[in-house]
Amino acid sequence: MTGKQEPKDSRLNAARYQVERMSPAAPQRPESDPNTAGQSGMDAREHFVEMAIQQAIRRGEFDNLPGAGKPLENLRHGYDPDWWIRQKIESEKITGLGPPALTLRAEDAALDIRLARASSEAGVREILEDFNKRVIAARRQLLGGPPVVTPTRDVAEEIREWRERRAARGHELARQREREAAELAAMTWRERRRARRPR
Repeated sequence: MTGKQEPKDSRLNAARYQVERMSPAAPQRPESDPNTAGQSGMDAREHFVEMAIQQAIRRGEFDNLPGAGKPLENLRHGYDPDWWIRQKIESEKITGLGPPALTLRAEDAALDIRLARASSEAGVREILEDFNKRVIAARRQLLGGPPVVTPTRDVAEEIREWRERRAARGHELARQREREAAELAAMTWRERRRARRPR
């Protein structure tokens, strides 16, 4: 057989066989004719899908969809094969994933806030020693990825700064209490009673 081969469709072949058997004088179809079997079915399916979409639009099923009228996200970035991972991490606010160089850099940026929340010098020292150990361990690994440029923190210097910040906070609280006491002393007893009532 030269030329185009017909697709192997058993139902179509059975129908051709039955037609050939019923009418032996039927002319043979030349090989050069294009196969038009199934085209009317495809047209009908396409028409059905288009009608279903138009009916859904008329019913308003595409109105008020999330993101309607907003620009598509991440169009400003280039192609990223791991876009779905990045999007999941951002939407779930997952932390601690990624190469150590990046996670340590992010942790270093938020370390001052963690230190301010610490309640004792021992807590500050523990946080800093743990951070420094992880920075040194990340510098020693040979797994590849971006280089670790995060500096270690000087424990003694950070503890001294923590003490100063804590003392400054204490002085500010004392001044605020003095101001409140002076304001209460300047009030009459009725004003004080109104000021102390829960609102």
